[in-house]
Amino acid sequence: MKKIFINRNLCKKCGICIEFCPSKIFTEKVDKTPMPEYEEKCIGCKLCELRCPDFAIKVEVKENELK
Repeated sequence: MKKIFINRNLCKKCGICIEFCPSKIFTEKVDKTPMPEYEEKCIGCKLCELRCPDFAIKVEVKENELK
């Protein structure tokens, strides 16, 4: 299973992770904080982690789970 960690102290709530996620796993909370609500749909591409300008996202993917 893939696991997405968001460091709330580093996140500036820019929404880039929401826009770039091809699986659309993120939803936006009322305060604009991204929430990985549909984590089971994550394909492990790490675009959210790579595009985050604040280095606030970490995606953990086990090698045997890569598609």
